[in-house]
Amino acid sequence: MTFLYKKLISLFLLINLLLGAINLHASDLKNPKFGTKRMPIKLAFVPGLDNVVLKEQGEIIQKFLEKETGYYFDMVIPASFIAVSEAMGTKRVHIALMNSFGYALAHEKFKAKARLIGTFKGKDQYYSQIITHQDGPSKVEDLSNKTFAYVDPASTSGHILPADYFKKNNINLKQTVFAGKHDSVVSMVYQKRVEAGATYHTKQFEGVPQDARTLVKTQYPDVFEKVKILHVLGPIPSDPIVFVGGFPQKMEDKIVEALKKCIQTPEGKNAFIKTYHLDGLKDANDEHWNDFRSMMKNILPESFK
Repeated sequence: MTFLYKKLISLFLLINLLLGAINLHASDLKNPKFGTKRMPIKLAFVPGLDNVVLKEQGEIIQKFLEKETGYYFDMVIPASFIAVSEAMGTKRVHIALMNSFGYALAHEKFKAKARLIGTFKGKDQYYSQIITHQDGPSKVEDLSNKTFAYVDPASTSGHILPADYFKKNNINLKQTVFAGKHDSVVSMVYQKRVEAGATYHTKQFEGVPQDARTLVKTQYPDVFEKVKILHVLGPIPSDPIVFVGGFPQKMEDKIVEALKKCIQTPEGKNAFIKTYHLDGLKDANDEHWNDFRSMMKNILPESFK
């Protein structure tokens, strides 16, 4: 059993124990009150960056959806990437903006369904990047015996791809930590609290960097000079908007159209950019993730059993 798989299994067990302990009643999707104030639709955002930003911008999306559809929503930010997938399995989350690995698991285990995929400047994919301080290692092979920050055990770009790359290339890190957020990893590298880290990477647009370093540019204006990219991995399909299995079709279609409309408004687009670096949404289905799922099954076959 691989170290990475052990970490993911530990998270699954912990989350299942917590869900059992709180003993919440899962919404009946066929109940006529589903979508009302008494039984709101649970809308989740994968916790990839600061929760304050996610909450503030998520509420903008939530309010737009409520006004446009007439349904009531309850926005939630689960504690981890895997928690979003598991909450779909217990129907404590009905709609989620997820990372690709989380969706691959939710579809495989719980028949969750992707309806939309995010885009940025017309592209529906992103990458993983390995970063270090400007005066740190000059190439990725030099990371052996270095301290390293990952995002989350289930983060595709912030853990799974780089960890697999290190394993296949015999790069043995000295010590690793999980920072929880992409911006936290960048900050740790900038402050030299670790010698390198992994985050998401998006290709430059008109010569301007668009990767995770942008998340801390306000706090650290010189971040692009102080933090450099050693290596890029991928591509990875962009984040999907996912519906729990069995979600009422008419409601689903109405919400999908409202989401498309939301991101076309200035306020909605700004909210999606600040949360997940997306400026567009387009129709998708599970086939968009076929190649990615095959790759994940090769890297983490135990996770899909």
